[in-house]
Amino acid sequence: MTEPIPAPGAPAPTPTVRSRRRALYAGAAAVAAAAGAGLAWWRLRPHAALPEAEAAMWAQRFDAPRQGDAAVEMQAFRGRPLLVNFWATWCPPCVEELPMLNGFYREHRARGWQVVGLAIDQPSAVRKFLERVPLDFPVGLAGLQGTDLGRSLGNLAGGLPFTVLFGTDGSIMHRKMGQITTEDLRQWASLG
Repeated sequence: MTEPIPAPGAPAPTPTVRSRRRALYAGAAAVAAAAGAGLAWWRLRPHAALPEAEAAMWAQRFDAPRQGDAAVEMQAFRGRPLLVNFWATWCPPCVEELPMLNGFYREHRARGWQVVGLAIDQPSAVRKFLERVPLDFPVGLAGLQGTDLGRSLGNLAGGLPFTVLFGTDGSIMHRKMGQITTEDLRQWASLG
């Protein structure tokens, strides 16, 4: 930052004036940063789900990525704990968390847990990805339908990954915007 040049004949600013100016600029920058962080938190946190979102989720049907595989009928998972993960092949945190989700599914499916991945992506990209990284849990091709569904479930920003945990009664128990952690999975496993 540069100091203004005083007009000819005007006294030069004293160090106290410079210090006050710097403090004022620093305070303004801190307020702007806090406002920006608050806005980002508000935009990226899950918002309330629409009243009809749960019913809409259970009525969904998604095509499977590979020909011949059964479609993903969400109603089939009702009555047991369900973790739904919205993801895409072009989303690095999504790709990073999928093996962890697969491990969670393998470890907890005997206790009734189900995991479903809803790919917000092109079918060809999902097929190629699943050839390299096979998953044990069902994956549905959600596309734009999945984006709209995610928004109705509280993901107003449309960011990925977005994870929704449903209880055995079909209601939303928890939602998380952003990459999940092993601690998230540990806590959620205790809920099911």
